[in-house]
Amino acid sequence: MHEDKNHLYYLQKAASYDLLAQYYKYSSPQLHIHYYLKHYKNLNSAVMKRSNQQLTQTVIQNHAKIRFLHTSPDAQDVDIYINGHLILKNLAFKQISNYLSLTAGKYHIDIYPAGNMLDSVLNKKISIEPGKSYTFAAIHPVKKLRLLSFVNEPTVPVNESKIRFIHLSPNAPEIDIAVTKRDVVFPNISYKETTDYLGISPMSVDFELREAGSTKVIFPIPKADFKPNQAYTITIVGLLNEEPGLQVLIHTD
Repeated sequence: MHEDKNHLYYLQKAASYDLLAQYYKYSSPQLHIHYYLKHYKNLNSAVMKRSNQQLTQTVIQNHAKIRFLHTSPDAQDVDIYINGHLILKNLAFKQISNYLSLTAGKYHIDIYPAGNMLDSVLNKKISIEPGKSYTFAAIHPVKKLRLLSFVNEPTVPVNESKIRFIHLSPNAPEIDIAVTKRDVVFPNISYKETTDYLGISPMSVDFELREAGSTKVIFPIPKADFKPNQAYTITIVGLLNEEPGLQVLIHTD
């Protein structure tokens, strides 16, 4: 089985070989040299491992993660460019990209209809901070396309889950999120608003979207399944009583 050896492992090995080298220093010069070379090799490995770990940690601390979500109900598939470089092709309505790791800082985002780099539908400068995770959502109908950012918080207590909702349906009213036929969990969520995360035990839950302040159900969310050690964002997209119809997207953060 592969074992991930850190610098402490090599330091312990180096110390053991140093003891053996010292033990044979006068009684057996040949064994003394043999174990001294092993001591030296493991000491070098410890130094290299420590340097690599520090470098990796520095890279992690200086980077941010971003992903893109397409929620514009009338926009076709899009291509997304960062600083003039194509990084996502054919992102479709309701589709979310994988995370990209970027050095923290400022970037220029251009969004084009897929395969057409002549007519940009959006260009925007963004700023991302080190150590943070972001979702950038393309929202509104295509003629008024905007890029809205949300900070993701993927850390979860061991064996727990957490959830939040984001309202990105441009023609839906304020909504309440309730457990089906029971209490409201997240009240009065307006368009473009995100709730705080709510910690829950891992389970399967039946939710429903209601018009805020009423019992009128707009959309049911049956059997939403939440696994341990995961953070979830549930995004409301599409159009109420129009096409494309109202839908919910459930993504892990």
